Amino acid sequence: MNLADWEIALLQALEKPLPLVSKPFEEVARQIGIPEDVVLERIRSWLAQGTLRRFGARVAHNRIGYTANGMSVWNVPDEQRDQVGQVIAAFPEVSHCYARPRATDWPYNVFAMIHGARKEDVLDVAQKIAQKIKVTDYQVLFTVRELKKTTPQIFSNSSYAGGFSL
Repeated sequence: MNLADWEIALLQALEKPLPLVSKPFEEVARQIGIPEDVVLERIRSWLAQGTLRRFGARVAHNRIGYTANGMSVWNVPDEQRDQVGQVIAAFPEVSHCYARPRATDWPYNVFAMIHGARKEDVLDVAQKIAQKIKVTDYQVLFTVRELKKTTPQIFSNSSYAGGFSL
């Protein structure tokens, strides 16, 4: 996909949190120097094409008391991996669930981040998942310290000022 400079500037703006104003896309348009209707049309187009998946809010779970985070790793038979992954992903305490290749001396192929207020809560959820999917070979690796958590900044190294011609 070849992107115009104004489209890259728009993507740069969308990589950051939206402005907390009554018309955030109008503010984004003003910041990059293009009309709001162009911003909205391009966003709708990218959503329809799948270039953008969605817009959403992310709750800072640590700030509301969910301080226990455990990456659960599961040794699931390969032929059941996707089906089991969907079951795990349906648990509301699970924020991320991925199928990954097995590594030498590491038999786990499904990874799921479980959040809870306490470690015991996370372990309880993992146990419920294990009972539901009938998999007993799993581990829960707890977060010791968050080193970085941001939205990917794909275009952050590019620098574009306003004043684009459309």
